[in-house]
Amino acid sequence: MLREIVIEIYLTIFKLVFTLFKLCPLKDKAVFVVSFSQNNLYIYNEIRRKEIPIEIIFLVKKSCINDFKNVSDAKVIPFETANIMNMLVSIYHLASSKYVIVDNYFGFLSSVTFKKGVDCIQLWHAAGAIKTFGWKDQSIKNRSAHARKRFEKVYKQFNKVVVGSEAMASIFIQAFNLSTENMLRTGVPRTDLFYDKNMQQKIIRRLYQENPVLKDKKVILYAPTYRDSQLNKVNHVAIDIEEMYRQLKDEYVLLLKFHPAIKLSEDLKSEYKEFAYDYSSYRDINELLLVTDILITDYSSIPHEFAILNRPMIFFPYDLNEYNSERGLWGPYEELVPGPIAYTTTEILSLIKENHFDYNKIQDFNKKWNLYSDGHSCKRLVEFLFMDVTAQDEKERKAAREVL
Repeated sequence: MLREIVIEIYLTIFKLVFTLFKLCPLKDKAVFVVSFSQNNLYIYNEIRRKEIPIEIIFLVKKSCINDFKNVSDAKVIPFETANIMNMLVSIYHLASSKYVIVDNYFGFLSSVTFKKGVDCIQLWHAAGAIKTFGWKDQSIKNRSAHARKRFEKVYKQFNKVVVGSEAMASIFIQAFNLSTENMLRTGVPRTDLFYDKNMQQKIIRRLYQENPVLKDKKVILYAPTYRDSQLNKVNHVAIDIEEMYRQLKDEYVLLLKFHPAIKLSEDLKSEYKEFAYDYSSYRDINELLLVTDILITDYSSIPHEFAILNRPMIFFPYDLNEYNSERGLWGPYEELVPGPIAYTTTEILSLIKENHFDYNKIQDFNKKWNLYSDGHSCKRLVEFLFMDVTAQDEKERKAAREVL
């Protein structure tokens, strides 16, 4: 109850300030509201590459603001902090920009009404989905009617939702209660990395320089979904690292990519030195995928992008029944994943040693979820978003938008 009161006070203030700033004229500005940096930075680089004459503003959550430290020709403003000046400046830009691009659920969208002519684009932070979200999230039934009304207002703000496939479009239609016309079929910007061989080689060389062991052995990446129950717990690791170390240390290394809230003890890090490496603080998991030979995960969306590389995956949903009951999945788990399922570390080890993976299944999974993510996603999205800025006449603008 108290949480809802605090939220409503915040949103009321946000609405009042936003309404005041709506008196300002709209400008050729693009405001990115950021909780995950990669897609946003890919678009930013494409805008600059094309020399599109538009001002760029990044309103960035604290969790990823360091990713924007090298951005020199755009404004970077911490978002949703206790700093009153940052809040006022952020709301001003939101109220006076022609383009608003968000990459997550942001509650402030429920309290504002954009001017006519403003595009609000949802640049979701995942290329596919196994766990449910939006209206299909099982946990939504525990929220108040007032909160559900707020969710509805947020989802209605999305003029377009960027998708990489018809499969993901179908999910967004259900999750946000939108129509197929709201889907923007450009592909997911950050997947362009998996088609850029030069960029891949630069990243791989850097990773090898930082940790030469990655070059000498096969790499297993364990990247499980974050669970609220794990918050600030030390060594909450479902996989048996000791047994993995005992059986695989001569041929493999194990990279651990957890949510930053999960804390690994220094003893664990030192005990399995030169085998288990904590990469939880490494920001861009897609870069880690480039050096990964086998991915182990559970309900994450990572497999949808890793499939582009056509490499093996093992799925470790050790708490499947509980997770499905509390959060929900988009279908039977075995139909959602493109690899073998294991429920114990022993089963994982057997799968690795047998090295028996169905690459045809991975390729089919890739075709399903990355239909439009073909290496040109950034180009298409930027051309769609900012054709109004660069087109010579109304006919050209209309033709460009009708393509998508």
